[in-house]
Amino acid sequence: MTSQSNDNSTTRFWLAVTFLVILVQVVSQYLMGRLWICECGYVKLFEPGVNTPGNSQHLFDWYTPSHIIHGFLFYGLGWLIMRKKPIAAKLALAALIEAAWEILENSPLVIDRYRTATMAVGYSGDSILNSGMDMVAMIAGFFFAARVPIWLTVVIALAFEAVTAFVIRDNLTLNVVMLVWPIEVVKTWQAAL
Repeated sequence: MTSQSNDNSTTRFWLAVTFLVILVQVVSQYLMGRLWICECGYVKLFEPGVNTPGNSQHLFDWYTPSHIIHGFLFYGLGWLIMRKKPIAAKLALAALIEAAWEILENSPLVIDRYRTATMAVGYSGDSILNSGMDMVAMIAGFFFAARVPIWLTVVIALAFEAVTAFVIRDNLTLNVVMLVWPIEVVKTWQAAL
């Protein structure tokens, strides 16, 4: 067997693992009782409201940049701990982390935590469609980070954080901080939106 066919076999294996991880994410959410699409019965390209019933229900929303940043971070993690592995193996790791988060994020435990500790008072979890698109956004961020200089990835991540903080008073950093260690003054500032 040639090196080229070994490389192709390895790539196909890791892409199959990635696909399987995404399938487990979708099936898990279905079994958890998540709705396929918004309860409203239609699909929008973008949901501009943050504390609305449509948030986290449609294709994209103001939290999509956070998932793109996940891709940046997971690519960096894969690069650090899997240097000699092919990019497809690093993608499988990234998909595994993202899927684990999507499943955990849509569990009653985390949904209740969001409602009590963050600005997401009426949060009811993601639709399966939105969760799948969060995975797509992460994958897009992953491949973007794999192709461009680190400085550009960092600049774009900071821009995403700044824009979402300005527009919706939330972003990946604030989301993590408020979920793990809520700060009352931040919660008050976010609620004033």
